[in-house]
Amino acid sequence: MDTNANIKTNMTSRRRVLAASALGLAWAAAGVPGARATAMAADDTAPTPRTSRLARLKLPAPTGPYGVGTVSLRLVDRRRADPWVAGRRRELMVDVRYPARSVASRPRVPQMTKGEAVGFDRVNNFGDLPKGRIDWSATQTFAHLGAPLDRRGPRPVVLYSPGVGDPRTLGTTLTDELASHGYVVVAIDHTYDASAVEFPGGRVETTLLPQEFERAQKEGPEAVVALMKKTSAVRVADTGFVLDEVERAFATGRLERAPIGMFGQSAGGFAALQTMHDDERITAAANLDGVLAYVGDDHDEGELSSVARDGVDGPFLLMGMDGDDRTNVPSWRALWEHSDGWHRDLVLTGAQHATYTDATSLIPQIAGQLGLPQETVAGLVGTVPAARAIGTQRAYVTAFFDRWLLGRSDGHFLDGSSSNYPEVRFV
Repeated sequence: MDTNANIKTNMTSRRRVLAASALGLAWAAAGVPGARATAMAADDTAPTPRTSRLARLKLPAPTGPYGVGTVSLRLVDRRRADPWVAGRRRELMVDVRYPARSVASRPRVPQMTKGEAVGFDRVNNFGDLPKGRIDWSATQTFAHLGAPLDRRGPRPVVLYSPGVGDPRTLGTTLTDELASHGYVVVAIDHTYDASAVEFPGGRVETTLLPQEFERAQKEGPEAVVALMKKTSAVRVADTGFVLDEVERAFATGRLERAPIGMFGQSAGGFAALQTMHDDERITAAANLDGVLAYVGDDHDEGELSSVARDGVDGPFLLMGMDGDDRTNVPSWRALWEHSDGWHRDLVLTGAQHATYTDATSLIPQIAGQLGLPQETVAGLVGTVPAARAIGTQRAYVTAFFDRWLLGRSDGHFLDGSSSNYPEVRFV
């Protein structure tokens, strides 16, 4: 889950966490090229885990007033060749989370499909966890397949992009949370970057980045930087294509036109800000611990991205792990100095890079069930208690989008420290 600029660290050590429904059919019927709604519910006929010793995990329930509905969509960009595999058009899977009018009788969906779970376990971005000991496909989200969309009022759209090597589903806690507060959230899998992407019919495409990085390492530092740039550019292009499909849903009345925001963790945070820089359709962006330069470490000086060099005019939020802020991350400092308008830089005390993903709740459960040492937990998700880390992210990310997409007053919550969240330091 390191940023594109941290592919080197991610690929060498692995110690940092690398549906048919009303909405889905409406989006597909809107004329999306190559798109169709796909059911991705739990497979009740699948074999049970071969051993009862497999760890089984739970995600925290969202706190908003709405139930959460979901559909998964396959999107094909007929105008763009796939940048990783010759002879193919670019093909993505996205999850759409949204506030539901009713979730009665609608099944909850798993965090990962069987195919995605196998691929995720094989890559094993959680480097200190034993492979084959966790039933990743058993984790249920709080999103209900095909529940009817609650259409009362405009529903701002928020895009989500995960870290390098990670599936879109590793941000489920925050995507479910935002949907429960009235947002339509589109989580993007970047095919051949993500650990594994399962398409309709059971076809699974796995990450190509490990071998791409190995090749680049053999060619030298310039090739590694070129791979970082390519990975970033592909993500921004993917996001632009998804924005086109959101615009199509607006134009056909499938969704009421509303502002669009974006957030992401690590490379996904980079993609959020870079897309905001490149595409005026993004109103506000939140970056969860994503460096904005093509460097081997967040704190290194090096080649800046264009968003860091130029800055942005719109509102943005930076949230860093303990030790990452604009005073010691050069690309964040450059962004800050070149940007106009509203922006904030927050640090979550005791957090690690992966704290800004579902790992913050999953890793402690895994450690407890498999008897892993506390040092493993701290190394992956830091020392901030999971409940506090989750509550903090939910509060600040939701408040940010509430202010800039819905125009809601937050009572100066985003303007200074809060006694309710003493773990958060305003830089």
